[in-house]
Amino acid sequence: MSLSALHKKQRHYIPQDLSIDWENLEPIFNELLKREINSVKELEQWLRDKSELEAALEEDFAWRYIKMSCDTSNEELVKSFQYFATEIEPKISPIANQLNKKFCESPFIDQLDQEKYFVYIRSVKKALELFREENIELFTKLQVAQQKYQAITGSMSVELEGKTYTLEQAANFLKDTNRETRENAWRNIQQRRLVDKDELNTLFDELVKMRHQVALNAGFENYRDYMFQALGRFDYTPKDCYDFAAAIEKEIVPLLKEQADKRKNALNLAELKPWDLDVSTSGKPALKPFHNGNELIDKSILCFSALRPSLGEKLAIMKRNNLFDVESRMGKAPGGYNYPLAETGAPFIFMNSANSLRDLTTMVHEGGHAVHTFLTANLELNDFKHCPSEVAELASMSMELISMDKWNVYFDKEEDLIRAKKEQLADVLKTLPWVAVIDQFQHWIYTNPDHNAADREAAFKQIYERFGAGFANWDGLEQQLGNVWQKQLHLFEVPFYYIEYAIAQLGAIAVWKNYKENPEKALDQYLAALSLGYTKPMNVIYETAGIKFDFSASYIKDLAAFVKDELEKLEG
Repeated sequence: MSLSALHKKQRHYIPQDLSIDWENLEPIFNELLKREINSVKELEQWLRDKSELEAALEEDFAWRYIKMSCDTSNEELVKSFQYFATEIEPKISPIANQLNKKFCESPFIDQLDQEKYFVYIRSVKKALELFREENIELFTKLQVAQQKYQAITGSMSVELEGKTYTLEQAANFLKDTNRETRENAWRNIQQRRLVDKDELNTLFDELVKMRHQVALNAGFENYRDYMFQALGRFDYTPKDCYDFAAAIEKEIVPLLKEQADKRKNALNLAELKPWDLDVSTSGKPALKPFHNGNELIDKSILCFSALRPSLGEKLAIMKRNNLFDVESRMGKAPGGYNYPLAETGAPFIFMNSANSLRDLTTMVHEGGHAVHTFLTANLELNDFKHCPSEVAELASMSMELISMDKWNVYFDKEEDLIRAKKEQLADVLKTLPWVAVIDQFQHWIYTNPDHNAADREAAFKQIYERFGAGFANWDGLEQQLGNVWQKQLHLFEVPFYYIEYAIAQLGAIAVWKNYKENPEKALDQYLAALSLGYTKPMNVIYETAGIKFDFSASYIKDLAAFVKDELEKLEG
């Protein structure tokens, strides 16, 4: 692919200039529904035509979501997103279910290449099993309600030292070597979050109620059990998640307690408070790997190119085509994401950079997703590109670790590079308990659907304490502690999506371990795994990457020991 402008793939079935409204879409869906299929060849053509339509719809929706999250205060953009969610999706849903039925009832389904289509057929059958007409309206309401989280949090700001900052920008003050400055910033940020605490609690109550109803309509006892099926978790169970949390508590929490004690001693403090957790123990100011969004993009292109020229080229194509929005600003939704553009075959990267090391990590993380998008762009069916999160996050989290080998492009001084790697590895270990907290919290939320806001706060505190509560002393800060969960966008917008980060984090450590031993081979295996999209079962994709799909206690212990060893080498 050259560095010239990207173009959408040539359409062979739907009109090139198709305008996305129901009047234009309905005849196309009806043609697919009524078309006679008299051979396996015709069935495959039907699948390709359906896929072309789905890709066009996905890309249209993607741009509505991207534009809205780039400017949550623009009412026109919000309306454009809501139009698709309320006028298009509810009409597509029942007919998409009929198309799934048509496919599953075709006498030619058994003549399809079973190896090629196994995962796809399994997913379609599961979607058919879960579909309920009465959930269509609920899904629409949920999509509109979930978006309110962005609008509320996107408008949050604080004033520090006479200037206004977004919360992402203000978080940089938590790295200041002056403890008073850190405490002041932390208290201001938390105070601002507490202003909208009740509104977000009311929104969350509404979301839990609707989600529970979705589960009941589909014949499930609770939303947790429904989501395990809806997310296609064929490879593990809720019990595995509880066991995983217990293993994190046993193997990782003591390691982090050790690190917290070292931090306390290095900072010469009697106890750690929440505002002492991000400052460097070196006594030096926070690392600045870049100065602005453009420099972050350019350095990341260099970093990926150093790993392999074709990887850097992918980010360069995105830059050339304005597929980045990276700097934090007022009115912009929180967080970061890589949004694949199904027809264009490239993604859009969105993030909130405030020129910190965390932003460098976010960029290489989303860059891993971007590479994945490019590698799967030419798979035959759109559905082949829809990877489960355990696979998608393996792409991004592995890149965080592999790319460290080339982080010298961000740092002129060797000591800064070493410090950045140490902070990154400490964060890798910290990710695991936080994922366990959010995952266990969601298990509690959806298996106790009648809880109220006070119950929820108490449950969160109890779970967070079990995993160290950040290893800080929260005395006198109980209100802020009980509200920590509200900063986690996933709870509002993508429920039950979080355990995947921990599974993928373990996988990423294993990929990185392979990379340390044989860089070229490990990179080949990693890219080969990503190129599969979702055409193979999850365990096969992990095996292709040269690793195991495993989150047992013994595996966690082995990989944590490896990370600890690598940390000690850097400290030595």
